[in-house]
Amino acid sequence: MKKLTLLLFFCFPLIAFAQLRNGLVTNKNGEPIDGVTIGLRHADSTLAIQISKNGLFSFQQPLKGHYVLLLKAVGYKDISKALNLPMDSVTIMMNNDDKTLDQVTVSASKPVIVRKIDRVIFNVENSIIASGATVWDALGKAPGVQTRFDGGVTANNKGVVIYMDDKPIRLSSEDLAAYLRSLPSDNTSKIEIMANPTARYDAQGGAVINIISKKPKGDGFNVVLSGGYTQSTYSSYNPGTVFNYRKDKLNVYGSYGYSRRKKDHTESEYVIFASPENYSDWRNEKSGLRSGNANSYKIGADYNLTDKQVIGILVNGYNGANNRPNSTLTTIVNNHSAVPDSILHTQNISNGKASQYSFNLNYKIKLDTNGRNINVDLDYVPYQNNNSQQVDTYGISGNGNPLPDQYHIFTPSDQHIDIYSGKIDYTDKFWKKWTFESGLKYSSIRTRNSFDFYNNSATGPELVSSRSDRFEYAENISAIYASITGDVGKWSFEGGLRGEYTRTNGKSVVLNTNNQNNYFKLFPTLFLVYKMNKDNEISLSYNSRISRPEYWRLNPFKSYTSPYTYLEGNPALQPAFIYNGELGYTYKQQYNISFYLRRVVDYFSNITVQDNTSKLFYDTQRNLNLSQEIGFSASFPIKPASWWEINNYAQGSYRQEKSGYLQARYDYHVWGIYLSSNHAFTLNKAQGLKAEISAWYSSPTIQGIYKLARLYDVSAGMSKSILKGKGTLRLAVNDIFYSNAYRIDVNYENQRNGFYEKSDTRSATLSFSYRLGGNPTAARKRTSASEEEKKRTQ
Repeated sequence: MKKLTLLLFFCFPLIAFAQLRNGLVTNKNGEPIDGVTIGLRHADSTLAIQISKNGLFSFQQPLKGHYVLLLKAVGYKDISKALNLPMDSVTIMMNNDDKTLDQVTVSASKPVIVRKIDRVIFNVENSIIASGATVWDALGKAPGVQTRFDGGVTANNKGVVIYMDDKPIRLSSEDLAAYLRSLPSDNTSKIEIMANPTARYDAQGGAVINIISKKPKGDGFNVVLSGGYTQSTYSSYNPGTVFNYRKDKLNVYGSYGYSRRKKDHTESEYVIFASPENYSDWRNEKSGLRSGNANSYKIGADYNLTDKQVIGILVNGYNGANNRPNSTLTTIVNNHSAVPDSILHTQNISNGKASQYSFNLNYKIKLDTNGRNINVDLDYVPYQNNNSQQVDTYGISGNGNPLPDQYHIFTPSDQHIDIYSGKIDYTDKFWKKWTFESGLKYSSIRTRNSFDFYNNSATGPELVSSRSDRFEYAENISAIYASITGDVGKWSFEGGLRGEYTRTNGKSVVLNTNNQNNYFKLFPTLFLVYKMNKDNEISLSYNSRISRPEYWRLNPFKSYTSPYTYLEGNPALQPAFIYNGELGYTYKQQYNISFYLRRVVDYFSNITVQDNTSKLFYDTQRNLNLSQEIGFSASFPIKPASWWEINNYAQGSYRQEKSGYLQARYDYHVWGIYLSSNHAFTLNKAQGLKAEISAWYSSPTIQGIYKLARLYDVSAGMSKSILKGKGTLRLAVNDIFYSNAYRIDVNYENQRNGFYEKSDTRSATLSFSYRLGGNPTAARKRTSASEEEKKRTQ
């Protein structure tokens, strides 16, 4: 009968029409379905036929009577709906055809890397080396993305804001890494890297990385189970699950992930204190562990109040703990002597706990079937971080006698942050090809920090009030934006403008400081695409953004790691402003080359300062003048055979860093290149046997006065489908040559120091995932109001 209905669609002449001005076809998530075959049948079997575009269709010729609307689409169950025409509008929801979906899943496969004009998409679920471990591991495999053991992330030399399902992750660098390590990458669908985000996104950050999680699809209860075991110097493991329950108007979904990790960490440091009176060479050899555990969980529900209204709640949670014992041997040689003047032994034990919850209430109403809607989000995000550090230093002279000055301290600290935010977005579509978006947002952030400094004497801990402090920071941001997107002939256009008014106030009790800052800035965005023909197009983009300091950078506490080294923040730190321009050419929607210019004014960075007289070495924060870069990027996929897919990417740049620093100025220039190549092999399609090899190389570069050495990574893996396609077994080996280690050197004026750090990145991971029920798909994108603030917490 279905085949006969489809035959009637295409065989009968279109001799009758009816009036149906606005029709919309959606799936169960309320998302429009493109390419649906829609027919209108009268009692005498006359038909009108069309294909939906962005879910929309219409039959506008006047005719009255009883009609039957027939809908057919691959992956969905056929629908037959009776109509009494004329009528203004109708919305129809199509249910998944599980049998058809299973067939599509087997026969179709997304490329590992997809490059679009405004973003690069890394399909984690199709990458063997990225699947089976953690989201943090997968992030480090995304093209152009580099991660550090302390949670630092960059994308194509840009600082980033990381989102999860279009909602930002508001954690300090170290807690961010711990959180993403608690999420199994098998629960992730893809990672989007947006170098130039649109006006809808907060202006914060040089780029945006959006991690899209999976959500099982289909009626009833569906579950995906996964787990991985990683062996490096020590072992780690990470089980997890994601589930979904859908019935009628209700959809409940959630996930849970746990990680237990233990990594070796070694570091070699040097500081040369040179003055007219003395030359002293300090060498530190550090060895220690980075261990911890983390729990992450999510529970959400969407309820369709009507066919045009949906209300949803979403709760995310994270609880983590870490332990970092370090042992440092410091050898001090004065005036080029062949014998050490003294040797210091330092034991540093740092422990911490962090927890964050995110509560989101969402309401969306569709005002008509043409795409006009309003979306409202309210958010509350509490965060708490407790840390303690104990430092014990013993010294001996070159002849083996104990040094009189011993150092024993204990420094507990805690931080509480509350983020309240709300936003409303309005979307309208007109002239069929144009979309208008606008919105308002307000956020309020309050942080409370305490830091206590104790000397551990023979009689017990003694509080040192002059080295303890209480620091409070408040920030309020009001934002408004508008953007328009559309096509005119061969031109595609997207333009937007975002305005943000910011008020900040930071207070330190001990320092008796009160730093206030109020400013309003406009952030324009522009995207132009000219399609010369079906195979060739040229694009032009421009945007400006802001980089506000993370909260920990503003905290003036001095955290000592030894008697001679400490870390401190800077409450007077100012935001940096980023300007990006890019001109690109694309051939056959696959091959792309672009030329870009990026300029960062007043950018801030951690800097090292060494006092050559007192032999103090500390790390602080400050604004520098200028960082700018001009370069190109090119992507060129190759498919040598039906079973072999290659994605290549290259980025070359000329970078300049200049600023006043201490009592002098620097003006550094460097050429740099980044190369990556990913090879995916289908070894046996029938048995689901696949393999993958990935490699990248980053040449030496600069950041302020820091000179960074080259980095490269080679990883490989294999996967096998088992249990009738519902299970997958993977084996991956990461950083095979143990080459992803950092080396940084400083040689500027009287500052000479550097370090070489290895973080146990070479590892082997064995993982397994199993699907119960429907196929997993990408989670519903829902942008909460607290988009910028959580990223900067600690």
